[in-house]
Amino acid sequence: MGRKKGVEFDEGAPDDFDPNNPYKDPVVFFEMREHLVREKWVDIEKAKILREKLRWCYRIEGVNHLQKCRHLVQQYLDATRGIGWGKDLRPPFMHGTGPSLHLSTTPNE
Repeated sequence: MGRKKGVEFDEGAPDDFDPNNPYKDPVVFFEMREHLVREKWVDIEKAKILREKLRWCYRIEGVNHLQKCRHLVQQYLDATRGIGWGKDLRPPFMHGTGPSLHLSTTPNE
């Protein structure tokens, strides 16, 4: 009898979770809730890492940060879209893209 080579985690959602009747099995309901919270924390930590990379890019590039750090800005914005704690019970397709800006071409009189 020996030690295991590594630690294995069950990182997937429960197989027998029914989204139409989530309270049918309380154990599966709590496992699904823990899975959603764990995935939310992973998304938040990814956004924090991207924020730190963006901060360093701004410091290093100086006045050229608009061109040189554009890809990091887009990645950071994509990573932070829809990960607020107020939205954790809604699936990602319901989060939306946030408020849209409508620019008018006619001047206000």
